[in-house]
Amino acid sequence: MSNANIIDKHRQAYQEEAREVLVELESSLLELNERPNDGELVGRVFRSMHTIKGSGAMFGFDEVASFTHHLETAFDEVREGRLIVTSKLVDLSLEAADLIKKMLDDASGKSGADNALAAGILARLRELTGIADTKQSDAPSTAPPSDHSAKEGANQDWLIRFAPGPDLMRNGTNPLLLLRELKQLGNARVTANMVAIPPLSELDPERCYVSWEILLTTNGGREAIRDVFMFVEDCCELTILPVASQAASVQELPANSLEEPRRNLGRRDTDRPDNASSIRVPAAKLDQFVNLVGELVTVQARLVEIAAGRDDPEVVAVSEEIERLTTALRENSMSIRMLPIRATFERFRRLVHDLARDLHKNVELTIEGADTELDKTVIDQLNDPLMHLIRNSMDHGIESPEARVAAGKPAIATIHLSARHSGANVLIGVTDDGRGIDADAVRERAVQNGLVAADAKLSESEVFSFILMPGFSTARKVTDVSGRGVGMDVVHQKVEALRGRIDIASKFGTGTRVTLRLPLTMAIIDGL
Repeated sequence: MSNANIIDKHRQAYQEEAREVLVELESSLLELNERPNDGELVGRVFRSMHTIKGSGAMFGFDEVASFTHHLETAFDEVREGRLIVTSKLVDLSLEAADLIKKMLDDASGKSGADNALAAGILARLRELTGIADTKQSDAPSTAPPSDHSAKEGANQDWLIRFAPGPDLMRNGTNPLLLLRELKQLGNARVTANMVAIPPLSELDPERCYVSWEILLTTNGGREAIRDVFMFVEDCCELTILPVASQAASVQELPANSLEEPRRNLGRRDTDRPDNASSIRVPAAKLDQFVNLVGELVTVQARLVEIAAGRDDPEVVAVSEEIERLTTALRENSMSIRMLPIRATFERFRRLVHDLARDLHKNVELTIEGADTELDKTVIDQLNDPLMHLIRNSMDHGIESPEARVAAGKPAIATIHLSARHSGANVLIGVTDDGRGIDADAVRERAVQNGLVAADAKLSESEVFSFILMPGFSTARKVTDVSGRGVGMDVVHQKVEALRGRIDIASKFGTGTRVTLRLPLTMAIIDGL
């Protein structure tokens, strides 16, 4: 594989991982909007921004890194207690996250068309926070250290030993950029150790043989130092030790001061050597694997039939063993496709937040059963149905705060997303405590549309089923959110395509629950 292909591969991996981090960032920001004094949430937001910035600079996404750097600076001020979290800061950060997504969609890592939008966001950030360092600049990871890089406070000397592992450079990491970012934390004296460099004939050009010892004077603390190496801790040896004397040089320090139990090198204190590792596999490869297992299942079924028709104990024994192995392989392949629904659920926090703002309603999204696992194919098809159900709840179901208070309800409404297993199915529920569905109004509209005779006797569930029909709506006016009778039809089509069904239960004045009953997996069907 050429160097260009390797670089492209790592850039694509960064784009995928950055999008996942953005989902986590968005979720953390929305939670922070509800709990602005939660230090753990502030830390999660800061680390997400730091991850996007640091990796972006490494892989050539300089505009992403530079833009995110300014957001990170603002939340570093929050982390240090010099800035408070407000709804305006959260909304601006969410808007910035949307722009970062657009930047990532450009494979080159550059989004010149969005420069004006980025400049506008940074100007509003500067106005909101009062932080002067929010102008566009070079990517922070490659910029020279500045006098204001370090924060105010008591300085501490730290001795750092950084030894890249054999795969660090193969993963696209430039160790010099890490050292430059480290120097931004304060005054650093760097010594390179080159004793491990082999003869030229034995040298691997993709491996870093140099290690570094750094004496760093900073007030950032141990965690700020570890954050610099956040992305490479699993493929390097890293030691961070406090030094008592500021006058000491790296050469004067005793050799044993650089030693630390090897099991702790390159890991955070909370990590364990036996932690399970994971790899990223393209969905197309996984689909191909599952298809092959499906074909194997049918061939194994034929073998069972052939063995049953022969009076040969050895053939029967081999057939039974292959059947056992095929069954285990099928179950294993199905489990690989199973993913928790958490990421899908968390994605709707932003939708609820934005719709509540646009509709001038107070709504809280609660989640239950986010660790429930479904087949990846099912999860991929769930986004549209859940989006339409939530939009309908927000527009039709949830009342205004004033109307809720007048009806004796809390001013803040609740939409509840839930998931649980039920036999070979999974039940996905969308529940709101809004005004509920007026069954009489639905029946009346169905009669007007000629869908049912005026004197027909229908159960409540049969009346509610009209809502799922194309073009059916009881809304008196069309809004930007709903009212055209399209949403529930989309839900019905998507769920039917997944071989599922929809149950609607509602009590007028109290709320509505829509349940999607879906199969756990669509991956493999036994063949004869």
